[in-house]
Amino acid sequence: MLTEPAYLRIVRASAAYDLVVTIGFATPWSFLAIIAAIGAVHDALGLPGSVPQPDLWHVLFANLLGSVVVVWSLVRLRLRLAVLGRYDLVARLLFASWQVHALTMGASWTVLAFLAFEIAFAALQALPYRNGQGLLSPILEH
Repeated sequence: MLTEPAYLRIVRASAAYDLVVTIGFATPWSFLAIIAAIGAVHDALGLPGSVPQPDLWHVLFANLLGSVVVVWSLVRLRLRLAVLGRYDLVARLLFASWQVHALTMGASWTVLAFLAFEIAFAALQALPYRNGQGLLSPILEH
């Protein structure tokens, strides 16, 4: 069982990862550069699946996602509350589900890199820590 400070280090590490990975999704210009880079990696490695050319709706929803995740990352970094790791665990399981769905629908296998981090941080944030009785009890108590 982890101590709460050890668990908080995991929560902060996941928040820092999210901030670095998603900040570029928060603006149209940076998102277009990122999706072009992902497409170049996909092509260079000859991966299965496809990377579509983004249209206005792709850009809009990527920017909304990026903006929300950047703010959520800053909240976790600033507030340093262990319970936020449990909420983030739920978000990561949802994100991982949608990434698996995208892969089954023909998305580029570049998604696997993001999926690996979602699963890894979800598993770490599911670990029990002192002062937390059960996996979901900190969420249900607040």
